[in-house]
Amino acid sequence: MSRSQETAVYTHGHHESVLRSHTWRTAANSAGYLLGSLKPHMRILDIGCGPGTITADLAALVPDGHVTGVDRAPEILDRARATAAGRGVTNIDFAVADVHALEYPDDTFCVVHAHQVLQHVGDPVRALREMRRVTRPNGFVAVRDSDYGAMTWFPASAGMTDWLELYGRVARGNGGEPDAGRRLKAWALEAGFADVTATSSTWTFSTGEERAWWSGLWAERTVASEYAARAVAGGHATEAELRAVAAAWREWGERPEGWFSVLHGEILCRKEV
Repeated sequence: MSRSQETAVYTHGHHESVLRSHTWRTAANSAGYLLGSLKPHMRILDIGCGPGTITADLAALVPDGHVTGVDRAPEILDRARATAAGRGVTNIDFAVADVHALEYPDDTFCVVHAHQVLQHVGDPVRALREMRRVTRPNGFVAVRDSDYGAMTWFPASAGMTDWLELYGRVARGNGGEPDAGRRLKAWALEAGFADVTATSSTWTFSTGEERAWWSGLWAERTVASEYAARAVAGGHATEAELRAVAAAWREWGERPEGWFSVLHGEILCRKEV
């Protein structure tokens, strides 16, 4: 698949601190709104599959069907293939693809799924139209995206507020929309869907282990990932400012009363016959 129409840049990249988060994701903790609609025979397209943990879970849930995981970054697909092989999942394959221009025929898949993708693409409505095109009649397009502006935490700190404002500047500077979660229903309607079920769910990090994990990966991401490099290159922050934000994350993680909630918007769109 060679065509590429994306105009946005993937803000996070695939630094180890990012993959720690991605490999934690499962169908249960990231696609629960979809699971009740799955049938054993279904053919599924998983867009933006990353290291393939959700993809492999979906394949296990459709033992008589097949799952294709696609990502715009060829280098991450080797990790996804290793995930599937390590679990002994065989009804699965992977390919490079651009969600704005999917090289699949119309009406190919029973389900097209995307987790944390539309916040990073240049044209989410066009992406949803492509997802709709390759979905079979009566099939589903299932999308879940976080909403940074709706994230909340305790205790408050100036450093954490700086993090949220900085992330928004970097993500939008890269052509994305960090508050995608609240926009999913509107984007789906604009893309031509008439049957849209919109829901929400959260991830919550509160125990000592959860706080250490969540704060540690964000502290490291803030100073060592592609996100950090783009923050500096784009004039959004200095390296000293990034270190201060990372320190704020670590300080929050050490607070026993610390609590962080990530809100996600979800849409389950049925394609009409």
